[in-house]
Amino acid sequence: MNKYENGSAMTTLSVVIPAYNEEDGIAEIAHRVLAVRDDLAKVGIDDLELIVVDDGSKDHTVEIARSIEGVRLIQHPQNRGYGAALKTGFSHARGELIGFLDADGTYPPEYFPKLCELALNGTDLVVGSRMAGSESQMPLTRRIGNIFFATLLSIVGRCRITDSASGMRVFKREVLERIYPLPDGLNLTPVMSTRAVHERIKMAEVPIPYSERVGRSKLSIVHDGSVFLQSMIWTVLTYNPVRILGLIGVAGVALAALIFVGLVIARLSGITQLGAWGVAAVFTAMVSSITGISLFALGVTFNYTVSIFHKQPVRQGLFGKPVFKKPLNHHFGWIGLLGLVAGLVSGAVSLGLGISGWPIERLWLYLLGSAMLILAGVQLMIYWVLLRVLEELGQREVMAQKDMMGFA
Repeated sequence: MNKYENGSAMTTLSVVIPAYNEEDGIAEIAHRVLAVRDDLAKVGIDDLELIVVDDGSKDHTVEIARSIEGVRLIQHPQNRGYGAALKTGFSHARGELIGFLDADGTYPPEYFPKLCELALNGTDLVVGSRMAGSESQMPLTRRIGNIFFATLLSIVGRCRITDSASGMRVFKREVLERIYPLPDGLNLTPVMSTRAVHERIKMAEVPIPYSERVGRSKLSIVHDGSVFLQSMIWTVLTYNPVRILGLIGVAGVALAALIFVGLVIARLSGITQLGAWGVAAVFTAMVSSITGISLFALGVTFNYTVSIFHKQPVRQGLFGKPVFKKPLNHHFGWIGLLGLVAGLVSGAVSLGLGISGWPIERLWLYLLGSAMLILAGVQLMIYWVLLRVLEELGQREVMAQKDMMGFA
């Protein structure tokens, strides 16, 4: 039986509130959290622990928090950041379930029972979604930003997320060892969501209302938004690099293919000369195709490298499941060789025609095409060799682990 199921064991919820210069709102939010104790008991939570982590406040936050009965106060001598304050609270929490919310009154602690109910019934991480709730006083710019980040995580994580940066959550204590390390800044929440998705942690969202904050916001739309984006991208790259690099690579190759089709259609229509736009299109096709192939192959290579460090099988990350019976990267060798041979043959023929008197105006496009085929072919063959080496190293690591388990 799950130890979190009602009646099977004593269950404590530890709520962590990070606070930095929140003298205007800390008392109200603390009393509201403490007031949900009875509602928590109705869903199976036996005890409530409230931890306020003061992150080097310079106002009266500490004095106010210390005066509230039922609050456990922990102080940072200096300001270390939102994420650092939360992690300090997590490390001091004694509950089987850990929750957190901001000190500014934007999140409703009255919804903790709903979040805990899902956690008690098997969900590992429950997020209060501001975007799914019908009542929201979130500024338009922040709403647009949250929609963007949630959509990005949904795409790269292949699961629907409506609020990747929510600051109100409940999770099981053992989840921490799977989602650490986490950053010290405001980007802790999107990184937590990104890591949870890629660790295949069971997540759920509960719609919550969102209120206007008490006091001045510490969030910078431009600066913190760029930090959020970088953090999410780098986190995804540490789990499933081909999901991002591969998608960009496929887009580059697709663009080149469209331009090539356009050139063929133009040639069949009787157009034999390229104007300024035609030359620009050829240039774009060559750059995007070579870049796309490089990024796709690099993403696959990184996936093998990540699998060795994570000691887990290579993930078929681009579309979530294998498209081909045999992974595409296993074909890089012969595809690259074919491209190399085709490029050398077409280049040799074009050079021969040029020597025999054909004008360069009729040959330059074929020479560029042969150069592109040679470069792409050589790249694919190099990556094929590299991937075979990484695959061999990964198999050796798996065999070594099995041998160690056999001796244990």
